[in-house]
This record gives sequence, structure tokens and C-alpha cells, in this order.
Amino acid sequence: MTPTDRATGSILSAMMQAGTFRLGGTIVGTNAFRLYDAELGIRLPIGAIANTDEIDNAQFETEPGSGGSCRSGARGDVLGARIHATAGLDPARTWRWAQGGSGQLVEFLTPTFGEETIRELPALGVSAQALNYLNFLISEPIQAAAIYRSGVLVQVPRPERYAIHKLIVADRRREGAGTLKSSKDREQAAFLIEALAEDRPDDLRTAHATAMDVGPRWRQHLENSLRRMPKTREILSSV
Repeated sequence: MTPTDRATGSILSAMMQAGTFRLGGTIVGTNAFRLYDAELGIRLPIGAIANTDEIDNAQFETEPGSGGSCRSGARGDVLGARIHATAGLDPARTWRWAQGGSGQLVEFLTPTFGEETIRELPALGVSAQALNYLNFLISEPIQAAAIYRSGVLVQVPRPERYAIHKLIVADRRREGAGTLKSSKDREQAAFLIEALAEDRPDDLRTAHATAMDVGPRWRQHLENSLRRMPKTREILSSV
């Protein structure tokens, strides 16, 4: 299994102890991708496709049935890991934090269906960047174990939803700085889709169909990404 580095592991452990995942927090992005090896029984690729310098935690503004709040009520103390607001952002409205010493970044995200603004996550005591399409990604998350010290139990998206979501966001990235991230999105999607088509074709087919049924904008993003990924398009059409 892919080990978790000290900086990432210490933050994930603090989040678990504070109750972040109990309250619906879900690790997304590459740190989630790195935890799919045990879930899928595969060896993950090494290199840029699995490297990241940030932890993305996503949560619905109101998590049904979660109840309560994080153990630490102060804004940002949800991590319990000596973090501070990123320079240049209002600490009272920031959604991005950095750990002292390591510089590890932590970002808080929440789904939206329209304007992508900054919103509050009352249960965690932090603000979050609202993003479209995120609701699809973090619906019905699963548990995963991060290899750090005695182990850290976190929540991650279902791998089939992660793969399809990556196809969507790859097409949404802006030109320039977003180009490299788009390429990484497509690589992760292609890797997971190939693995899922072999062992979990029903799950993959359902996730793809669900996204396609949402509306024309979703279908267009998927089509634009798959146009650049002929092998992946062929796999999806055959499951």
C-alpha cells in the first residue's frame, strides 16, 4: 500500500480525532486517489500522477444525520495541527490553511449548484470554497485506511465517481496553469477506469450513466475529455 508522508498523516490523524470524517468530511483529490490501492486491490502508479502538496476536504454544508460539531470549536482548530490561514486571505473567511513547519496545505470545499463562492461549514467551524459538480463526487463516500503510525480511518469518494468526476473537472480547468492539472486529472481517470472496467464494471457503468443523465453541460465536459482519451472512451463504451 502507498504510505502516507508525515505531514499529511499528522493532519489526517488530527482530523480523524477531531471528528471531521464522522461529520461527513471526505478527502478528495490526489490524497484520495492514493488510498484506492487497498480498496481496488491494485498497485498505484508512481510519479506525478500520485503526487500532491495539498489535502482537500469536502463536505456538504449540512450533512444529513451527522449531528454535533467538531471536537474543537475554534475556526481552523478542526485540524489540531498548528495551521494558519494562507497569507493574503481573510482569516475569518479563508478556506485554505497551511501547516507550520511542513507548509502542507489544507483546503475545505463544499458543493454548490450555481455561483462558486465562499460558504460556511458550521459543523467544522471553517469556511469552504463552493464548487459545482462536487455533489456527485462526495455522495455515498466510503471509508479508507491511511498508512500512518497505527493507521488513520478517513472517508474518500467511491472510486468510480472519482474517475468520472476527474473527466469533468479536467475539461473545466483554465488554460495555462490548469493545463498540467488537467493532464493529471485525465491520467488518474484513465487509470481508475481501466481497473474498474476489469473488476467493477457495473459500478463504473452506473456512475457514468448517472453523470450523463444530469444534463447537457455534464455530457459536454465528459465528451470533451474523452475526445482526447480514445482508449478510455472505448473502455467506457464497452462496460
